[in-house]
Amino acid sequence: MRYFLDTEFDGFGGPLLSLALAAEDGEDYYVVIPHDHEPTPWVARHVVPYLKSVPDTLYNQLDREAAARDVAAFLRTDPDPEIIADWPEDIALFCRLLLIQETEIPDIRALRFRFVRTPGFSTARNSKVPHNALHDARALREHLLALEG
Repeated sequence: MRYFLDTEFDGFGGPLLSLALAAEDGEDYYVVIPHDHEPTPWVARHVVPYLKSVPDTLYNQLDREAAARDVAAFLRTDPDPEIIADWPEDIALFCRLLLIQETEIPDIRALRFRFVRTPGFSTARNSKVPHNALHDARALREHLLALEG
């Protein structure tokens, strides 16, 4: 199955704040990863206030290691998950999350990644809650599935 990925992070190269997967079948995953640092002013204004802007049933706040294991558990029943993103840093942050320790990753069999350019499309402009990873991932899913007809 395909999962449309979006993340929120604190500036270029900064830490992962939230991650969402909007599954092709409509099942969604969302996690917020708390940090002790002060976010950049832009992130404090445009991202942090919206981290909880998801249905209560999907809101999930976990430390980094627990989040890695949780996202792996979400994908575990899928024999061939494909993660699709429209921004390369989203894929990098997803992969970095899976690195629990230098030599340890969560129990996940296989993943495929696909980067898709979306000229003229912005997840934030088309999202119900801009700069919220779940709503942005859903916007990406809707856009790419609509292109397929």
